[in-house]
Amino acid sequence: MSGQSQEHQPQPAGEPGKLTPAQAIRKAVEHFGLLSGRQPDGVTGIRAMAEGGWSVLIDVVELERIPATTTVMATYRVDVDRAGELVACERLRRYTRGTTDV
Repeated sequence: MSGQSQEHQPQPAGEPGKLTPAQAIRKAVEHFGLLSGRQPDGVTGIRAMAEGGWSVLIDVVELERIPATTTVMATYRVDVDRAGELVACERLRRYTRGTTDV
Protein backbone atom coordinates (compact mmCIF):
# COMPACT_ATOMS: atom_id res chain seq x y z
CA MET A 1 0.00 0.00 0.00
CA SER A 2 1.29 3.50 -0.78
CA GLY A 3 2.21 6.00 1.92
CA GLN A 4 -0.73 8.23 1.00
CA SER A 5 -3.73 8.14 3.29
CA GLN A 6 -7.08 7.85 1.55
CA GLU A 7 -10.51 8.03 3.10
CA HIS A 8 -12.70 5.17 2.02
CA GLN A 9 -16.34 6.06 1.61
CA PRO A 10 -19.00 3.80 0.19
CA GLN A 11 -19.39 4.29 -3.54
CA PRO A 12 -22.51 3.62 -5.57
CA ALA A 13 -22.62 0.47 -7.65
CA GLY A 14 -20.67 0.78 -10.86
CA GLU A 15 -17.73 3.05 -11.54
CA PRO A 16 -16.14 4.63 -8.42
CA GLY A 17 -17.00 8.30 -7.96
CA LYS A 18 -19.87 8.16 -10.41
CA LEU A 19 -23.54 8.65 -9.53
CA THR A 20 -26.10 6.01 -10.37
CA PRO A 21 -28.99 7.18 -12.59
CA ALA A 22 -31.36 7.26 -9.59
CA GLN A 23 -28.91 9.36 -7.57
CA ALA A 24 -28.42 11.73 -10.50
CA ILE A 25 -32.18 12.21 -10.83
CA ARG A 26 -32.53 13.01 -7.12
CA LYS A 27 -29.68 15.54 -7.30
CA ALA A 28 -31.01 17.18 -10.48
CA VAL A 29 -34.53 17.49 -9.02
CA GLU A 30 -33.08 18.96 -5.82
CA HIS A 31 -31.00 21.55 -7.72
CA PHE A 32 -33.93 22.43 -10.00
CA GLY A 33 -36.25 23.00 -7.03
CA LEU A 34 -33.71 25.26 -5.32
CA LEU A 35 -33.11 27.30 -8.48
CA SER A 36 -36.67 27.66 -9.71
CA GLY A 37 -38.75 27.37 -6.57
CA ARG A 38 -40.99 24.93 -8.45
CA GLN A 39 -41.82 21.31 -7.75
CA PRO A 40 -41.16 19.08 -10.79
CA ASP A 41 -44.18 17.33 -12.29
CA GLY A 42 -42.02 14.47 -13.48
CA VAL A 43 -38.72 13.28 -14.91
CA THR A 44 -39.02 12.33 -18.56
CA GLY A 45 -35.46 11.38 -19.45
CA ILE A 46 -31.90 10.79 -18.35
CA ARG A 47 -28.72 10.42 -20.37
CA ALA A 48 -25.10 9.84 -19.40
CA MET A 49 -22.73 12.59 -20.50
CA ALA A 50 -19.27 11.87 -21.92
CA GLU A 51 -17.60 13.76 -19.05
CA GLY A 52 -19.12 11.33 -16.54
CA GLY A 53 -22.12 13.35 -15.40
CA TRP A 54 -25.80 13.06 -16.22
CA SER A 55 -28.32 15.11 -18.21
CA VAL A 56 -31.84 14.90 -16.74
CA LEU A 57 -35.08 16.10 -18.38
CA ILE A 58 -37.58 17.53 -15.90
CA ASP A 59 -41.17 18.57 -16.67
CA VAL A 60 -42.77 21.30 -14.58
CA VAL A 61 -46.04 23.25 -14.49
CA GLU A 62 -45.31 26.86 -15.46
CA LEU A 63 -48.87 28.20 -15.52
CA GLU A 64 -51.86 26.37 -14.03
CA ARG A 65 -55.05 26.78 -16.10
CA ILE A 66 -58.60 25.45 -16.18
CA PRO A 67 -59.25 23.07 -17.83
CA ALA A 68 -56.06 21.23 -16.88
CA THR A 69 -55.41 20.28 -20.52
CA THR A 70 -54.54 23.95 -21.18
CA THR A 71 -51.99 24.17 -18.34
CA VAL A 72 -48.65 25.48 -19.60
CA MET A 73 -45.84 22.97 -19.01
CA ALA A 74 -42.11 23.20 -19.66
CA THR A 75 -39.27 20.74 -20.07
CA TYR A 76 -35.93 21.66 -18.52
CA ARG A 77 -32.58 19.98 -18.98
CA VAL A 78 -30.55 19.83 -15.77
CA ASP A 79 -26.96 18.61 -16.02
CA VAL A 80 -25.08 17.34 -12.98
CA ASP A 81 -21.46 16.24 -12.82
CA ARG A 82 -20.25 12.89 -11.47
CA ALA A 83 -20.33 14.34 -7.91
CA GLY A 84 -23.94 15.49 -8.27
CA GLU A 85 -23.12 19.19 -8.54
CA LEU A 86 -25.11 21.40 -10.91
CA VAL A 87 -23.36 22.07 -14.22
CA ALA A 88 -26.17 23.56 -16.34
CA CYS A 89 -29.91 24.20 -16.37
CA GLU A 90 -31.98 25.38 -19.32
CA ARG A 91 -35.56 25.36 -20.53
CA LEU A 92 -35.89 23.34 -23.72
CA ARG A 93 -39.55 23.85 -24.58
CA ARG A 94 -42.98 25.03 -23.40
CA TYR A 95 -46.22 23.28 -24.28
CA THR A 96 -49.77 22.79 -23.07
CA ARG A 97 -50.49 19.68 -21.07
CA GLY A 98 -53.04 18.48 -23.64
CA THR A 99 -50.60 18.44 -26.57
CA THR A 100 -48.60 15.48 -27.80
CA ASP A 101 -45.37 15.25 -29.78
CA VAL A 102 -45.77 13.92 -33.27
